Amino acid sequence: MTIQPVRLFGDPILRARAAEVETFDREVRQLVTDLTDTMYESVGVGMAAPQIGVGLRVFVYDTGDAQGHLINPVFEVVGEETQTGPEGCLSIPGVREDVMRPLTVKASGVDLDGNPVEFEATGLLARCVQHETDHLDGVLFLQRLDPAARKTAMRIIRESSWFTQGITTLAASEIGGRRSIATRERSR
Repeated sequence: MTIQPVRLFGDPILRARAAEVETFDREVRQLVTDLTDTMYESVGVGMAAPQIGVGLRVFVYDTGDAQGHLINPVFEVVGEETQTGPEGCLSIPGVREDVMRPLTVKASGVDLDGNPVEFEATGLLARCVQHETDHLDGVLFLQRLDPAARKTAMRIIRESSWFTQGITTLAASEIGGRRSIATRERSR
């Protein structure tokens, strides 16, 4: 188990587009393990590689109903129905706001061996796929907020101890107890 420090809002890697994974080797396997261990320690439901300082298109997830990883992910919206619900981010501790996203998406990418993976996701899993893919594109959920909610979120960030002290990473255990994308209790 290798738990990594979590990069926080303001770290430039969180705003950069991550590179495609081209080599499926031991390093990519270790990245997925590190992401998974760090996600669980942080009590999150998803985590993208840039959040631990790695600029590769990889994310992991565990929504309670589904768990796994996706490498070089893309998604397409299925239907026109939307969902509005609370989101947070392990890289932005203490901020939770409602975000409107498509209810259902079709996700695709590859697994650790480079084999194609495709699944349809709805509800929390769809929200997670979209949130984590955004991370890989350098987009934070703050950019998905309406202006009033964004203003509130930025006030919370500016007043947070980690931001005012110029802290750029936190140990996953310091984030644990806060919830990312949705609130739910972990059974692990």
